Amino acid sequence: MIGYFDMPCGLSGDMCLGCLVDAGWPIESLRELLVRLKLTQEQCTVSAQDVMKGAIRATLVRVDAATEHHHRRLHHIRDMIDAADLPQPVRDRATAVFTRLAQAEAKVHDTAVDKVHFHEVGAIDSIVDIVGSVCGLHELGVDTVYASAAPLGEGWVDTDHGRIPLPAPATLELLAGAGAPTRPAPGVGEWITPTGAALLAELATFEQPVMNITRIATGAGRRDADVPNIVRLWLGDPVVAGPIVQIETNIDDMNPQHYSAVSDRLFAAGARDVWLTPVQMKKGRPAVVLSVLAAARHEQAIVDIMLRETTTLGVRVTTVRRHEAQRELCNVDTPYGLVRVKLKRIDGETVGAAPEYDDCVALSAHNGTTVRQVYDAALVAAHAMLTK
Repeated sequence: MIGYFDMPCGLSGDMCLGCLVDAGWPIESLRELLVRLKLTQEQCTVSAQDVMKGAIRATLVRVDAATEHHHRRLHHIRDMIDAADLPQPVRDRATAVFTRLAQAEAKVHDTAVDKVHFHEVGAIDSIVDIVGSVCGLHELGVDTVYASAAPLGEGWVDTDHGRIPLPAPATLELLAGAGAPTRPAPGVGEWITPTGAALLAELATFEQPVMNITRIATGAGRRDADVPNIVRLWLGDPVVAGPIVQIETNIDDMNPQHYSAVSDRLFAAGARDVWLTPVQMKKGRPAVVLSVLAAARHEQAIVDIMLRETTTLGVRVTTVRRHEAQRELCNVDTPYGLVRVKLKRIDGETVGAAPEYDDCVALSAHNGTTVRQVYDAALVAAHAMLTK
């Protein structure tokens, strides 16, 4: 699934959380995240409610944290994330957001990254905003994030660094470093916070994708303005533009340990699928066929990797036709915790359900049970939900 942040009024961490809860991420999952981050109710609470921003209904998420009197550095936040019981992709991406933010702050204040003291964005509520946003996107099954142009306001804001101009220097540095397009905001003031900018800079590509929209979620900002202070998250499936190609090569002389790294690089270059097929070649040599399925626009990048990273001297390219079922991700509650389940639909009818294996592995380790038990419990919960 892909997600597109349509930002008529910018983005903050709590606005992002509002979108995710409005999209179906349970507020209980956010509360569970507080426990995983080892935060007590005295330190932080979260809530969600429907509000009206002008004539538009939206979800407002409030993250209320106790006042702190110390500031964290990057390694403090990294340790906090590493100690949390979270899927590895969530830990990695959340850490990457804070690292990017630290790099921007270091450049603005002319200091080393490990010397940066996080002030507002190092507070508990900002940590929950960032880790929660990454976790919510992961649990909703949003693999790729896009965003509209960033609306930047003007004026001044009081911070722990003193009075600074808007956009905040760190916000501007983050957006500039990500190559984000900008536009005037609908009024004076801060419309994109450093937290929102860090999430966008690390997670998003700034373009509107070609997509089939399956869900529209709306998050609200706390501030009331002359225009509805909202952000919208469009969720759906990408529309593959142009033909699909299958790129293949036979290999009989390469160390098999290298295939894993080659596959990772092929996926990073745009491959939709990569697989190996055992074959027998001339002189009875055992070999494999390395096959890659990708959009035609990625053909040259895929070919370059196959020629450079493997021992092959040439590849075959064939244009193929592909028919796909519709896919949708939902969360089901099991005795072991929440599991994402991929639903397979044809003409609106659900014809299959498959629990996300990584979720089952993580929950089995957390609960001291087998992966199969978690998987079967998720299937039972999915079928019960579908037969209601």
